[in-house]
Amino acid sequence: MANDVKLLVVDDNPMVLGMLHQALAPLAQVMTASDAADALLKAVDNPPELVVCDYRLPGMDGRQLVEKLKSRPATANFSTVLMASKADIAERLSPQDAADDYLEKPFFLKEATRRIKRMIDRIALEKMAKTAPSDGVVRGSLAQMNVIDLMQSLEMGRKSCQLTLNNEGDRCEVFFAEGQVKHATYGSLVGDQAVFKVLRWTGGSFELNFDGKTDKETAKLNTQGLLMEGLRLLDESQRDGGGEPEAVASSPTSPGSTGATSIASGTREEEEDVLLDN
Repeated sequence: MANDVKLLVVDDNPMVLGMLHQALAPLAQVMTASDAADALLKAVDNPPELVVCDYRLPGMDGRQLVEKLKSRPATANFSTVLMASKADIAERLSPQDAADDYLEKPFFLKEATRRIKRMIDRIALEKMAKTAPSDGVVRGSLAQMNVIDLMQSLEMGRKSCQLTLNNEGDRCEVFFAEGQVKHATYGSLVGDQAVFKVLRWTGGSFELNFDGKTDKETAKLNTQGLLMEGLRLLDESQRDGGGEPEAVASSPTSPGSTGATSIASGTREEEEDVLLDN
């Protein structure tokens, strides 16, 4: 389900641009540009919140485009993903460059989509927090942002809060500190086991209370470890039971992985992936 995050994708390769647009259109409001000049015009007309940009563009390169946009108050507030070769990342780009993440070319479309989706979800969550009602509690539907998406977004944003999940009378509370799960409860379960029980939820609702705190520390794994182990256990139980995987969320595989488990669709994706290059 697409949200209202404004995304600008910039690449001079028509095939790469088209494939990324097709993959990301269900996730955000996508604009495309084939060069820096076109991107500047579109950004001025409709400022993006996330820019996914090839580094090697004709004329003004991707880094210069980002710097130009950041220098203008009307277009300065956005996150950036730069697409670049391994050599360019190592030799020409640095952590000081204005990019929040890098996609190393060539890359697989599924992996690129997964990583960009994480950025989109984080931005969407931050927008929700800014427009929270007077009680300061952000409320939403798990049909739009499921449990794994939420947890990954809170980890990326290094958020401290109380996440409350409700689904058909069941309730789970998860406390985060700087993006890491510290304590969780689900019925009689606490800590890691409580989190494992709710990863498959795609229905119900969630609440985020950024004033919610706890002194308890029952989680043994960090947030990413909880997601990876929870999905492994879920996959194992479904394999042993002979059933189809249930829908839970997009798999938080490690960067560079082309592993083909898509939890969002509720089926294991074994079909061939698409490798995109310059």
